[in-house]
Amino acid sequence: AAGGRRGGGARKESGMRLEKCWFCSSNCYPGHGIMFVRNDGQCFRFCRSKCHKNFKMKKNPRKTRWTKAFRKVAGKEMVLDSTFEFEKRRHRPEKYDREKMAVALRAMKKVAEVKDKRERAFIKKRMKVKKVHERVADMKELKQNVDIIKPAAVRLRQKVVSKSADKMTDE
Repeated sequence: AAGGRRGGGARKESGMRLEKCWFCSSNCYPGHGIMFVRNDGQCFRFCRSKCHKNFKMKKNPRKTRWTKAFRKVAGKEMVLDSTFEFEKRRHRPEKYDREKMAVALRAMKKVAEVKDKRERAFIKKRMKVKKVHERVADMKELKQNVDIIKPAAVRLRQKVVSKSADKMTDE
């Protein structure tokens, strides 16, 4: 077998456990990051040293702008959705059943599609509100600085009139 591995080279992705970083909520892949265990036995996983250092400095993830917690508190990401229920960890071991595993994998793909669709709709809705606010701000600025725009509009109108007059004389 090529590379000392048997089989067709297809790797089984479901065997890898992805933990969540305690500080920024990103994925901690096996063999990466730092794990801090407090004296009471509570485990904190960090994806990189940046998160670990911020934790040691007792920073609040909800006030740190680049974290998922901040984005959720600020309303930039979905907070309540039924698809989040599927991401929770379950600490019950299940007996392996091939059909059950196949059904679970199909369901996971479907849930991921639904979640992506809902996130796109959420972002679209957020951007729509932003456009309305921008339009209101633009109109307010336009009303305040209308004296700057009026002379330019008059010059533009004069150019159009002169061009149409030139066309009339040419015909």
